Amino acid sequence: MRKVTMQDIADALGVSRVTVWKVFNNQPGVSEFLKSEVLAKANELGYNKGIAELPAAKESKNISIVVSRPESSFFWTSIIHSMAEELSQNSINLIYTCVDPIYTDSFQLPRTLVNGSFNAVVIMNIYDAQIIRRLNSIPIPKVFLDTVPDVTFGDVDGDLILIEGYHTIYKITESVIKRGVKDIGFIGDIMYAQTNHDRYAGFLTCMKDNNLPVNQKYCKTDKIDIYSYKQELFNYLDSLETLPSAFICVSDYIAHFVQFYLAEHPGAAPNGIIITGFDANDEYTNVDGIITTADVCVEKLGKRLARQCIYRMTYSDSPYELTYISPKIIYRDSKF
Repeated sequence: MRKVTMQDIADALGVSRVTVWKVFNNQPGVSEFLKSEVLAKANELGYNKGIAELPAAKESKNISIVVSRPESSFFWTSIIHSMAEELSQNSINLIYTCVDPIYTDSFQLPRTLVNGSFNAVVIMNIYDAQIIRRLNSIPIPKVFLDTVPDVTFGDVDGDLILIEGYHTIYKITESVIKRGVKDIGFIGDIMYAQTNHDRYAGFLTCMKDNNLPVNQKYCKTDKIDIYSYKQELFNYLDSLETLPSAFICVSDYIAHFVQFYLAEHPGAAPNGIIITGFDANDEYTNVDGIITTADVCVEKLGKRLARQCIYRMTYSDSPYELTYISPKIIYRDSKF
C-alpha cells in the first residue's frame, strides 16, 4: 500500500501542503478549526510521520446563545452570525437556544441548558429580571450582553458587556442643544434594559449641565409592552398638545415609530422636529441615513462576545469582568 503523504491530506481537504506542514510542526497561521480538520483527516488516512503517533483531533466545544423572541431584528441576528464565524475558527459550535421573553409560573429552562450539553452560554436580548436570574443559576461559564436595572453587574454570575450609552447620549443631546434647541424630550423604556437606563441618565446630565429644564411631559420613560410599541407610542404622542423641538430616542427602533407618526400627522410639528436614535440599524429605512445615531458595529460586537466567552471558558476562576463598548456617533443635521 502506498504511503500516505502530506500532499494526500492537503488534497483531501482542499488546502495547501504548506498548511498541513504548519499543523504537523506547530507553526502559526492556521485556525484551531482547520488544525482539527487536518489532524482528523491524517488519522483517517493512516498518516504516520514515523516519529510519534499523531495527536487526536481536538474535541469541539458547544456554546449556547440564549435569546428570546426568535423573530428578532437583523441587528441581533447579525451579532449572532458574527459570533458563530469567530467561534468556528476555534472549533466551537454556536447553538441557538430560545426562551420565552416574559417570565410566568410555568417557565422552564430548556433541558439542554442544565444537562451539561454546553461548555458555556452567552445571554443576550433577554430583558426579564426573573428569566435572567434563572439563567444566572446555570453552573457553567456565562457572558451577558446587557441586563436589566434590577439585575446589575454585582448580581450576575459571569461577565457583562454593555454598549456604552451614558456619555454617548450626553454627546448626542449636546449636539442638539448646540443647534439652538432647548425643549428636548426623551423616549425609551428605561427599566427595559440597563443600557436604556444609562442613556436616559446621560440625557438628564447633559440637560442639567446646559442649565435646561427637563419637561417630564416630553419624556416617556415608563414601561412599553414589547408587543404594542407602535400603538403605545402613537397614543403618547397623541396625548401631547404640542411636540418638543427634538426627541432623543433610546434606539433607532423607537425613532422610526416617531417618524411614522410624524408622516401620518403632518401638522403635529409645524416648525419641524429633530429625532435622534441609537444602534445605526439600517433596517428602519425611514430613518436610516437620516438621523443622528450611534453605530455599535454589530460584527465586531459579535466577535468580542465570542472572544470573551472563550476567555471565560479558559479562565473560569478569574474575576468577572464588566466591559463597556463605545459606539461611534454618526452626526446628521436632519429635521422632520
